[in-house]
Amino acid sequence: MSSTMKAILISDFGPVENLVIKEVPKPSATLPGTALIRIKAFGINHAEMHMRRGEWAESVPISGIECVGVIEECPGGEFPPGTAVAALMGGLGRTIPGSYAEYTVASTNNIVALGEPGERLPMSWADVAALPESYATAWTCLFRNLDLQRGQRILIRGATSSFGRAAINLAVDAGAIVTATTRSEAKFAALRQVGVGETVVEAPDLSKHLLAGDGFNKFDSVLDLVGNSTIVDSLQLVRRDGRVCLAGWLGGLDPIKGPLGPDESRGFNPLLQMASGVHLSFFGSFVFGTEEFPVSDVPLRSILLKVAKGKIDAKPWRVFGFEEIHAAHRAMEDGEADGKMVVTVDSLWERRCVQLQ
Repeated sequence: MSSTMKAILISDFGPVENLVIKEVPKPSATLPGTALIRIKAFGINHAEMHMRRGEWAESVPISGIECVGVIEECPGGEFPPGTAVAALMGGLGRTIPGSYAEYTVASTNNIVALGEPGERLPMSWADVAALPESYATAWTCLFRNLDLQRGQRILIRGATSSFGRAAINLAVDAGAIVTATTRSEAKFAALRQVGVGETVVEAPDLSKHLLAGDGFNKFDSVLDLVGNSTIVDSLQLVRRDGRVCLAGWLGGLDPIKGPLGPDESRGFNPLLQMASGVHLSFFGSFVFGTEEFPVSDVPLRSILLKVAKGKIDAKPWRVFGFEEIHAAHRAMEDGEADGKMVVTVDSLWERRCVQLQ
């Protein structure tokens, strides 16, 4: 068995060309509470673009915050070898080598089994790779932070992102009535096809437009993926006892504006900007794997089976080969992606087998 593996490294912070494929030592899981995963595929995330650019607080040369694959070593016995798993967060790509490789070592707290040892999954690895980060985060926001119930009305702002689409799919599957925002009217039809009841053009002052309409009823909850530029506005759109969850920054990371206009130096002022009687919460997926937020809390296996049966449409927008990582990052950087992008690693294994014959 080879003692090396191929990995995609950030050679230096900067453009996509700074992602280079190299042969590096293969890692090993030697500590209890860790496991070695033979990676089959991994999802692409905006966090990895910021890591490549040097805009993230933490990053390591091998990026990648999520993957799917098969357990090869697990000293503590939490997962038998041959078990199909998903791994996400837990420092992957930030403080420990991530998923842009043939193998990675992850904390068992950040791994969830997708089937029994040796069981063949009912869908391709590429399709499975579209699920972990987006669906684990969306599920937690919807059913933990927002406590979404059947029949409730929810507004999802930034709904055409891969995270937003995951939230739509889960909310519709749960029997919620979904209103979704997007910056492009051209995407309205696609949103309605996946069960969105009403589509709205995204705007920083959306509440003014909606509240001015006749007979408008406020939402039970809002999932805001646009971020600091819209969160104050979102607070105006829920009923008393309604819930708002901030979980994305599609609109950028600039601080929330002060109450007296864009030139106001002071930041968010709840006294002047927050609606009374509403609940505001935040969720960041970096907490997955902690005692309060175990990955095992998320029913990824159940979600996978619903996707396999066609109850949820979670197909990746595009599947790239390992050597096409530049194209994947360019598509992300240029805003071309219309859904989740994934990268498969299986082609590398096939070529290795051919070389050994």
